[in-house]
Amino acid sequence: MFESLSDRLSQSLRGISGKARLSEENIQDTLREVRMALLEADVALPVVKDFVEAIKQRALGQEVMKSLSPGQAFLKIVQSELEEVMGAANEGLDLATKPPAVILMAGLQGAGKTTSVAKLAKLLKERDKKKVTVVSADVYRPAAIKQLETLAAEVGADFFASDAGQKPADIVRRAIDHARIQFSDVLIVDTAGRLAIDQDMMKEIAELHKIAQPVETLFVVDAMTGQDAAVTAKAFNDALPLTGVILTKVDADTRGGAALSVRAITGKPIKFLGVGEKTAALDPFHPDRMASRILGMGDVLSLIEEAEQKVDKEKAAKLARKVKKGGKFDLEDFRDQLQQMNNMGGITSMLDKLPGMGNLAQMAQQKLDTKMFSRMEALINSMTPRERRNPELIQGSRKRRITQGSGTQVQDLNRLLKQHKQMQKMMKKMKGGGMEKMMRGLGGMGGPGGMGGAGPGGMPFR
Repeated sequence: MFESLSDRLSQSLRGISGKARLSEENIQDTLREVRMALLEADVALPVVKDFVEAIKQRALGQEVMKSLSPGQAFLKIVQSELEEVMGAANEGLDLATKPPAVILMAGLQGAGKTTSVAKLAKLLKERDKKKVTVVSADVYRPAAIKQLETLAAEVGADFFASDAGQKPADIVRRAIDHARIQFSDVLIVDTAGRLAIDQDMMKEIAELHKIAQPVETLFVVDAMTGQDAAVTAKAFNDALPLTGVILTKVDADTRGGAALSVRAITGKPIKFLGVGEKTAALDPFHPDRMASRILGMGDVLSLIEEAEQKVDKEKAAKLARKVKKGGKFDLEDFRDQLQQMNNMGGITSMLDKLPGMGNLAQMAQQKLDTKMFSRMEALINSMTPRERRNPELIQGSRKRRITQGSGTQVQDLNRLLKQHKQMQKMMKKMKGGGMEKMMRGLGGMGGPGGMGGAGPGGMPFR
């Protein structure tokens, strides 16, 4: 996420971090580099100008002059200004109203509105324990109605059926009545989009807004469009009283121009980030954490929150007890670990949130065989319960049966068994307080260069 911007900014700021004294002369080059980094990241020009000027004024002001470490104070200023540009603090949804609280979703076609409706429904259901109804008022694209119905079933949300022969205004009125009868806490309305902004779309959505009286009107926009995202958001904001923005496809955005431009240009907060295709891939937006990640300082708080929400605590505790007592770490335990890691967004997502690991996450993304984990899970699923508990039984004809059943190769199975054996050895070291010894052993690997051709967690690169 935002790798290009992160690399350029980190590089620009490296030279100044050790300075004992800051002057207009020695920060000039750094500020020029920062300006270029932001422009290359497709941040809107007015935002870049204000950002660089604010850093310059603060860097040459009293807060740096009195600092014992001016170079470090300069980095702190850059981080603080990044937070300010993106909104200073997380702004959640305001659902304090008589149920059902209506959330209206707006945006252009292809931005990810329908998927974001399902993601938001799942988040509200699981995190806030809300009963959620969803409805599609996109009568111009029947496939969108069907898509929302499928996604609603997947996330366990109540779906109010509509069809292409109805008027959007009638759909919304009936959906509100339905949500009220169902005692739903929240009703999320998916609206029609177009490939570009036009008067008919704006007129229709303004009418729907008048009928629905939503507590939240969220603009869904593709982060990959850079500063155009902010321009489009402003056009919608002029027609609708937006309350916030959902940035989608952020995981594929290496530049970050949209995240740094939207708030400054529209005055509306980014409330959520879409970070993948799965229905769980919607994260609340925290400007302070994002600023930290952009500057290569990681985002450990979000990693901890994800672990709290997405890791099966019962399974984790059961494995911990088993390992502590010296129990054998079998292939069923290994499969559980793969599934837990997948729930956390995979290796690259986890590495990306650790301080100083952004480059390693990029390296893993480029070199790691991303389909490897699904192959490993397929292999374990093709085994009998006895084979999972006793991997040493897997020889000859058993290997052929397992690989044929999972559609994989024998070398895939051999690799899986080897990795399991390595993890088994690590787990044995954890028995009876051996965790410290294990961590010392890991420390001796010397970072990415000392992994002997292995990826994070001992996983092989392609």
